[in-house]
Amino acid sequence: MSPRESKKARTRRAAAIYEILLAEYPDAECALRHASPFELAVATILSAQCTDARVNMVTPELFRRYPDAQALAAADPADLEEVIRSTGFFRNKTRNLIGMAKALLDEHDGELPRTLKELVGLPGIGRKTANVILGNAFGIDEGVVVDTHVGRLSGRMRFTAQKTPVAIERDLVALFPRRVWTMLAHLLIHHGRQVCQARKPRCHQCAVSHLCPSSAV
Repeated sequence: MSPRESKKARTRRAAAIYEILLAEYPDAECALRHASPFELAVATILSAQCTDARVNMVTPELFRRYPDAQALAAADPADLEEVIRSTGFFRNKTRNLIGMAKALLDEHDGELPRTLKELVGLPGIGRKTANVILGNAFGIDEGVVVDTHVGRLSGRMRFTAQKTPVAIERDLVALFPRRVWTMLAHLLIHHGRQVCQARKPRCHQCAVSHLCPSSAV
């Protein structure tokens, strides 16, 4: 965050960047394929240290075998491990998935709760996963999902000088209106994958390079 840029100026610049990115990626949405809040929760737990593309290859068979919390809670751990093995950390993910499903049955009648506090109380669900579920399954803008792309772009665009996801999110929610929090993450993720890449950002192809303090153009 540049000390020479006032909060008002930064807010105006952030709003301009958001509108340009929205025009660039009007169809930006959650990349994890799901047909219900339960499926999104499962897919998001699987996405830890794994690409969305890989998760989307695994979930069709996973959801066929375990279509709801009741089926997942009763899953044989060894069988579940085999289905999700390719996503990495499969033993820990298996424990979290079964634990999450059992908690849903025991505490929430098998349905995903709609509050951040209740969601983060479930096994395998932290603040980031809870924000994904609330924003994409329920349309509730409770926070901004901060993954590696969002964190990287937020720093490059001087939306924040923080390094931890929680601190970055705190700066983003103070800078952008609540109504755009979910879409903001989608836009930054799409832009990070397609243009503002980690090793070699394509500043010459960037629609917001004129508003980015880190631009090489």
